[in-house]
Amino acid sequence: MVNPMEEYDTIIIGAGPAGLTAAIYSSREGQKTLLLDKAVPGGQIYLSSIVENYPGVKSTSGAALISTMVGQATSFGTKIKQFEEVKEANLKEKIIKTDRGEYKSKSIIIATGNRWRKLNVPGEEELLGKGVSYCATCDGPFFKNQEVAVIGGGDSAIEEGLHLTKFANKVYIIHRRNELRASKRLQDLAFSNPKIEFIWNSEVSSINGNANVESITLKNNNSNEETSLALSGAFIFIGMLPNSEIFKGQLETDPRGYILTGEWMQTKIPGVYAAGDVRHSPLKQVTTATSDGTVSAVSASRGQF
Repeated sequence: MVNPMEEYDTIIIGAGPAGLTAAIYSSREGQKTLLLDKAVPGGQIYLSSIVENYPGVKSTSGAALISTMVGQATSFGTKIKQFEEVKEANLKEKIIKTDRGEYKSKSIIIATGNRWRKLNVPGEEELLGKGVSYCATCDGPFFKNQEVAVIGGGDSAIEEGLHLTKFANKVYIIHRRNELRASKRLQDLAFSNPKIEFIWNSEVSSINGNANVESITLKNNNSNEETSLALSGAFIFIGMLPNSEIFKGQLETDPRGYILTGEWMQTKIPGVYAAGDVRHSPLKQVTTATSDGTVSAVSASRGQF
């Protein structure tokens, strides 16, 4: 027997800060709201051991912050279905098919986030949150007076490397080529910063440590020689990938795949919105994600666009 299609006012795909905030606002507006996530609620912030930049909360963990958001959303009536992955999305018809069911709604909010492009080397996964980071803005203050490495050579890597010099004693920037891809302005700032040292033509072959990062192993691309570099943190900035593949061909995106929206988070399809890290935006932080979630939910509940 085939289960009947469930119908909602708003379906939100992705239960990170953007999706959870959208759920809170949507449910408070009296909308019958479904929140879908392929894993557990939380997104990237869930892995942060300490969060100190969320207004009104002096210090907490990512997991605790998300738990509060989940409690708020469900208290207003949001139905959360976790470990339910979206397999097909017909955005014009507002029909969502998952590995467990089929749903229809009046509006859809896409809050699927993005993911780090990883090095895929030993130690990277094991030491995530224990010295391995993909966000200097989030984690830089935890490395005061320590030595850290930034892996990458683009704008993000250099910007984050410069940011880390506010806290660390030494910042190694490791790049697989002999020149940077970053803008000249950023390069000039980095080359003139006494705390930054460049290691060229090198790639990380492993990240080492027991409870925390203790060193990285580098391989020189010219000589194939391997060396060890002692440090406390490894910040990886080799790019991000938006989780927008399932919507390909239905929405307008930038060249990298980030969804383009208007100021009300609306996409080119009426009733479909995008919020958080999956959306084209100049900054990706938990506060910007919650802001996007707020705007998208209010837009959807009022039937704008």
